[in-house]
Amino acid sequence: MVLVSPRNPLNIGATARAMANFGFSHLSVVAPYEAHWREAQSAIGAEELLQNAKRTESLAEAVADCTLVVGTGTLARRKAEQPVVSLPELGGRAGSELARGGRIALVFGSEKRGLTREDLSYCHLLAVIPTDPQQPSMNLGQAVAVCLYELTARGESHAGLSGKSAADFVPPLATSGEIDRLAAVIEGVMLAASYSPAEMRAANRHDLRLLLRRLEINEADARRALGLFRRVLHKIGN
Repeated sequence: MVLVSPRNPLNIGATARAMANFGFSHLSVVAPYEAHWREAQSAIGAEELLQNAKRTESLAEAVADCTLVVGTGTLARRKAEQPVVSLPELGGRAGSELARGGRIALVFGSEKRGLTREDLSYCHLLAVIPTDPQQPSMNLGQAVAVCLYELTARGESHAGLSGKSAADFVPPLATSGEIDRLAAVIEGVMLAASYSPAEMRAANRHDLRLLLRRLEINEADARRALGLFRRVLHKIGN
């Protein structure tokens, strides 16, 4: 579970409690506003989980070792740039990824603005909770609880996927960190080749992150592509 820039320590505590309720134990908090968030009184029965939570300064760092990153939100005020799955559909996708040895991050944005377009560029999927159009946004702690309940209720939680299956023979996807390293080298090739004017570089970087995640590159192919683009960059440099 990853919380991006949460503003209220009570919501962080409520998240930890919901995780404990449903058997999840790995929490990362990205750039929290409140310095004393680990002391949230709402983490009843999950104090140790909260104390062991990982703090990072960027979402990229928080999900670097994950092979499937799922952002959450609504489509009320945004046009999705990645595949959208409804919450009931997420369990099957998560189960398949875990069965082949992957690691999944479920990402929630801040209470004020949710996940930004930049945040979502690090996500493979956007999961949407089917809420009433008149009130599409949910309290952060409640949204976390709903998502975790849905995953466990459908029998697709991490606790039930320790056995082997045919999916084990599918190569694992590249981690988010490996994708970012590949994107950085491709961007280096683009810069060396004067691919576009300077004012387009940020947009190109954003689109490249999304493209590589939509391709669902496996770990072995990511390494091959990284070597290929490094050689191209070396040749251009010479």
